[in-house]
Order: sequence, then structure tokens, then C-alpha cells
Amino acid sequence: MSPERRSSFLAEHVDRLARTHLRELLKDTARGKRLRQRAGPILLDLSRQKLDEAALEALGAHVEASAWQAARDAMFAGEVINTSEQRAVLHTALRASGSQLASPAPREALDVIEQALQRIGALVQAVGQGDASDFGIAPGITDIVNIGIGGSDLGPRLAVRALAPFHVPGLRSHFLTNVDGQSAYELMHALDPKRTLVIIVSKTFTTQETLLNGGVLRDWISRAYEGDAKAVSRHFLAVSANVAAAESWGVPAAQVYPMWDFVGGRFSLWSAVGLSLALAIGMYNFRALLAGAAHIDDHFRSAPWHENLPVLLSLVELWNRNAQGRGSRAVVPYADLLTDLTSYLQQLEMESLGKQVSPQGQPVTQATSAVVWGSVGTNAQHAYFQALHQGTDVVPLEFIGVVKPAHDLRGNHDALLSNLLAQAAALALGKTFDEALAEARDGDESARRALAAQRTFPGDRPSTVIMLDALTPESLGALIALYEHKVFMLGHLWGINAFDQWGVELGKSIARQILPALDGGLEDTSAFDSATRALLEAIHARRTA
Repeated sequence: MSPERRSSFLAEHVDRLARTHLRELLKDTARGKRLRQRAGPILLDLSRQKLDEAALEALGAHVEASAWQAARDAMFAGEVINTSEQRAVLHTALRASGSQLASPAPREALDVIEQALQRIGALVQAVGQGDASDFGIAPGITDIVNIGIGGSDLGPRLAVRALAPFHVPGLRSHFLTNVDGQSAYELMHALDPKRTLVIIVSKTFTTQETLLNGGVLRDWISRAYEGDAKAVSRHFLAVSANVAAAESWGVPAAQVYPMWDFVGGRFSLWSAVGLSLALAIGMYNFRALLAGAAHIDDHFRSAPWHENLPVLLSLVELWNRNAQGRGSRAVVPYADLLTDLTSYLQQLEMESLGKQVSPQGQPVTQATSAVVWGSVGTNAQHAYFQALHQGTDVVPLEFIGVVKPAHDLRGNHDALLSNLLAQAAALALGKTFDEALAEARDGDESARRALAAQRTFPGDRPSTVIMLDALTPESLGALIALYEHKVFMLGHLWGINAFDQWGVELGKSIARQILPALDGGLEDTSAFDSATRALLEAIHARRTA
């Protein structure tokens, strides 16, 4: 990262801490206690970050000078903080029913949200009891297919998998997202069309991937009913702001559930976008998910910065990204149930924070979103941890663990947690050359020293540990809300709009222009660049070979 894009006010702390190994910092138990904070079911341990008291205080002074509380309160109150689209940002209002603090959101928004939740609850109960005919749904549903992409897929997908131990018996959940037809093909060969309920999730009801997949499943179900459109409609629900388009497509208006402009897709799990999740875990557990998120909302609204988990997470990201120049962050959950967490965070963080201009159109003065990547431990240890321990680049890590598992295989879980704790310790402490040399007993002095050099671990590599008491609807809601508020804070501190996503649109608009050239409907391709034209020619040549 170029010097001008680093946070100059932190330079003296970076220079000082460059001379202090994490081995030394970890000896300060008072520092460790300050860097471990709890909110409800979440323990946040930042003690292995390259921060001392002075650096933390400098970060705290920076955030306090930013008027973050006023910005936070504006979001909760429904002020228009998404200025490029002139929209409020009210995902917190979606779970306000579980909050201990009175919501400052507009009353009309809270009312329509609660009405939608009541409506979802009635449907979920009917489907769970096996007879949702009053809601226009065919009897005997055993499989739910959620069709959506991006925010219409990643949140529900994450939560459905994470909360598998809480699933309603007799209902199976599936997700169809990619326009690649392979997944649709496999689903149609595995499911019974007369026992399948399809939920199409699209705010505008114009999303190419979603409508293509929806059309494939509609044709599949139609064949089972010999083209009876009314019978087919009993297998479809929609979640959309465009009721007319959904109805024209074939979903009766009474079977369309709402989306609102004041909630962005990647923040919409808590709404009807989470309908597939509510069906999977039941309404009681869905409400518990909302309550867990609301607990973190209350914490974010009330805790001072030095005890506030979202603020602390954002300050550590600011420190690693802008002061230390780290370009990526690995997220490694030690829980197979959280397999989809990294994919979810990639959209939440990189779509929100991957911006290079301010809301006023001016270039930002510092680097913004880091690249988020990772996978579940312990698998990850045997894939890329070699590079994390001994590679030339320092990559901050986020370890996520669960104290109490959802199973009774205690030995497995203790082994899992021991690996999490060991990796965090090893990355921080490392192994010195002298320690490695003392272990090398075979060969002459030259061979021993060469081997010791290869077995030296520099350590001093930062990580965060997030520990959940258990993986429940409440704790999952709290975890996701923690990351949502971290994203808000970073958008505020970096001076960017975290709630639009114009960068998604350009490629989609070009794809719409290219599609006719692929299916033979466009002969003149001169408007495309030379590389695109060459690939189109190669595709056509191989298709006709």
C-alpha cells in the first residue's frame, strides 16, 4: 500500500510495535483482559492483534472524533444514509421486536415489518402441519427450493446450514442460485415435483439468473400437471417488491411476500427473504434469530467504544488494513455448520466496502475493503496454513469457534477446539531459530542449521478469536449482526456508502448485450472489444464443429 494511503496518525504506533513481538505483548495480562470483551453469547478476543494500550487509545480517539454515535443513531432512526439511492437503511428495524431498547425507526416501517412477520408465521405453521391450502400451497410438501442470488441466497443458505440441528422434521431445504444449469438438473432428478415448494426471491423480479432457474422449475412442475397453470401456481411463492411482475410470471399476488427499498439484499435475512429459513427451523426459532441480532443492536447502541464489539472489530480492521497495509483477511470457522459463513461475509463486506469514491464522488484517501477468504478448520490447516505460518505475506486471521457443540461427540469437539487454539497460538508465538536448532539432532552443523532455518516460524502474525457459547438461532443472529455493524462502522470511518453496489451492475449490463450474440440472435458483434469477439467466434466454432 502506498504511504499516502496509510493512516498517518497511527504511523508512530506501527513503527513502535514493529519492534515488539506478539510474544511480548501477550505477557501483559492487563492488556489481554482489555482486548477480550463479551456481548451475550459472543466472546471477542483481540489479544493476538498487534496492538498495545497506546495504539488502541489512538484508534479510540479517532473513532470518537468521527461522531460515530450520531451516524449510528441516524441509521437506526431511518434517516436517508444511502444517499446515492436516496434510501433509508433499516435492516435493524426488521428485528426490533426482539430489542430491549425502544426502536427509533419510523412507526409505519415497524408496523409493516410486524405484519409481514405475522403473515410469515401463519404460513410456516400451516406448512409445518402439512396443510397450507388456505395459503394457496399444494398439500404434502416435503422439499423447499429457494431460488435467488447474492443477498437473496447467501444469508438464508448460511443460516439453514448453520441451524441444521433445529430443522423441522419432514422438510428438506435446497438452494438454487447459479445460472449454470447443473444444479437445477440435479434437483429435478432428485425431487418429486408434486411435493416441492419453490420460493423465488428477487426484489425487482427481473434478475436473470433467478428467473431462468425459476422458469426451468416451473416447466418441470408443469409437466407433472400436464400444463395445468393453476396447479403449478400452488408450488410457488415469491419474495419481491414487484408484485405485478411476479403475478404476471405465474405467482398469485396472495403468494408474494414483501421486500422494501429500505433494506438492502445482503442485509435482508431477517425479512421475508428468510422465508426458506423460517420454514426450515420454524417461526419460534426464526424469532429467536431476530432476538439474537437485536441483542447486538442494543449493545451497539449502548456500549462505549472500548467495550463495543462491532466498534472494536472495525478498529482492528482499520489498523490491519490502513496502518499495517494488509490486503486480505482469512476467516476460518472451526465448525462445519458454518461452512457458508465466509461466502456470506465476502458479499457483506466486499460488496459493501469495495468502493473507491466518497458519496460526494471524491477519491477516497485510504484503502478500503480487504479481500475476505477462507474455509472451515481443520480442513484449512491442510490447504493453505503453510503459507500463513511461513509465507512472505502476513495475513490476519479470524478464528470462529463454538464452546458447546450440537452433538455428543466430545472427543471430536475437543480435538477441533484444540486445533483452533493451537493455530492462533502458533501464528502469534512462532518458533525461533534457536528453538528449532535445539530440536535438530541429526547431521553435521551445516545440515542442522539448514533444517532449523526451514523449521523456524516467525510468528508475530495477528489473529482474532470469536467464540460462541453454542451455535443456536440466538447466537447466529448475534454473530451476523456483529458483522453487519462492523461493516457500517468501516463505511463510516472510510467515508464511503456501504449500502449501494454499483460495481455489480456493469458486468450484468454487458452480459445482457452479449447474450443475443451467443444464441445466434445478433450477427453484428463489432460493438464488442476484440477479445470478446474472438471468444464468441471460438465458442461458435466449437459448437458447430
